[in-house]
Amino acid sequence: MDENNFNWKIGGEAGYGILSIGAMFSRAMLRAGQCVFDYAEYPSLIRGGHNTYEVSVSPKPVYAVRRPIHVLVALNQQAVDRHVDELADDAFILFNTDNAKVGEGVCKPSQTVIGIPFEELALKSGAERVSRNTVALGASFGILGAGMQLAKEVIELNFSLKKKDAQVAVVNVAAAQAGYDFVKKQLKKPGRYSLRIQSKPGRIILAGNDALAWGAIKAGCNFFSAYPMTPATSILHTFAAQAPKYNLVVKHTEDEISAIGCAIGAGYCGVRSMTATSGGGFALMTESLGMAGMVEVPVVIVESMRPGPSTGMPTWTGQEDLKFILSASQSEFPRIVMAPGDVEQSYQYIQSAFNLAEKYQSPVVVIMDKYISASHKSVDPSDLKNIKIERGQVVTENELADSPDYLRYVDTADGVSPRALPGMKGGMHVANSDEHNERGFSEEDAAERARMMDKRYKKQAAMAKEIPAPEIEGESHAELTLITWGSTRGAIQEAVAMLRDQGHKINFLQIAYVSPFPAEKVKDVFKHAKKVAIVENNKTGQLAGWLREQTGLSPDFKILKYDGRPFFAHELVATIKELL
Repeated sequence: MDENNFNWKIGGEAGYGILSIGAMFSRAMLRAGQCVFDYAEYPSLIRGGHNTYEVSVSPKPVYAVRRPIHVLVALNQQAVDRHVDELADDAFILFNTDNAKVGEGVCKPSQTVIGIPFEELALKSGAERVSRNTVALGASFGILGAGMQLAKEVIELNFSLKKKDAQVAVVNVAAAQAGYDFVKKQLKKPGRYSLRIQSKPGRIILAGNDALAWGAIKAGCNFFSAYPMTPATSILHTFAAQAPKYNLVVKHTEDEISAIGCAIGAGYCGVRSMTATSGGGFALMTESLGMAGMVEVPVVIVESMRPGPSTGMPTWTGQEDLKFILSASQSEFPRIVMAPGDVEQSYQYIQSAFNLAEKYQSPVVVIMDKYISASHKSVDPSDLKNIKIERGQVVTENELADSPDYLRYVDTADGVSPRALPGMKGGMHVANSDEHNERGFSEEDAAERARMMDKRYKKQAAMAKEIPAPEIEGESHAELTLITWGSTRGAIQEAVAMLRDQGHKINFLQIAYVSPFPAEKVKDVFKHAKKVAIVENNKTGQLAGWLREQTGLSPDFKILKYDGRPFFAHELVATIKELL
């Protein structure tokens, strides 16, 4: 029997409450003392379309969603047809007899198929037909043999958070109990996959966007402006919800151009500010991004990627904007680009982003994607690292009084000029988006233009010295070294562990700070690796191209995926074994 180690999935039409019941199942597993990672798929439709939610459960940390599926809840025929090939040989299929069937030969003899009248059980319990999803929750607990207490707790919590009538929670608990009782009567013998409730170790569950928003608040960000764009929108939701408690200024602007303009204005005034969007919104922000680079204003921009081009696939995932972000806006100016790879890094790196933005008076872009932004992972709060706040070179009025000839853009050894904030006596200057001299006045002299460009780019060299070099993770003396960035980290961690169990030695290097690029470290990794493969969620191998531009080196292999879905560990294992 596999205790506390299984993968659960529910599928059905939009409107069936797939996402809400999936989140409730995930929360229940956390309350049972387990580690979880969850992942949802849904089309960009107002109504209709196929939705799924899957939760991987284990006593040990889970870094990405796992396959195969051990318990599939199919609320319609499409859920049966689409996901039967994802099932383990001994999986359970709970299908909705009201509008689906599992014909002969569809499943393997070793799989257990149980038909459940979900709508009928919901109605008999006094609930609405839509409560078929809570019937499914109870049925899942019946399969896992865990009792109903946790299911009851999360249902009551869910409806109390939504401020529903208390009776709604009562009838939904009854609907879940009906599903539980029905399955228990149908089971001939206990299933292989079971849940045993353990002591609660104090873990919490967070999506990447949640962790990033909380990290930003911890870092002292108190101005946030954004126009909603999937998959970055929930950052705006979190900031808006926490605004009264933390005295935050949150602006839902009319468009993305206004969003970055507001954030730059706040940054210029000395406020830690941030905006967030996806690729299409970032495209509108690029002229203002260049203005921040020229005026040397600190600002943090979060770009949560989705597949493109154009509107693309708004609710799916990909890593297709890297080259765009690295060269966005006209001309050249230093910027920092970082790509956290999991929930913990999202929380920590956003804090670093604010420190670096202010220290180097430059824009910092933090790259996310739908997979890391919206998937939830259980974490130990002690793993959410806090970083000391560093505000950079902000002059005081006493310092200005001692040096009456204030030059906002004075050429320094590291390119960073002392920054005066609006209203400071003696700190008057021009913040000019045209090329300018040290005072900020427009300047078109050839020598002065070259001097100010060189001045700004000194910061890039200083940034490169400060940013920590990436470290190899995994086996030493590996057969293959993987290089990756962003959300592929989790699937690689899972795949490396699986390959280790099969006797293979694999290690990996995550490039978390993409610009300035850690060229010397990467050259050293190539020097000592037997073979190198780059893993990316895009068509052209954008990190591989950037790596070659920065180092002159190319990987032996590229492992690429660009269908809007994340990498799954079992896919990586199969591909890596072929390469070996």
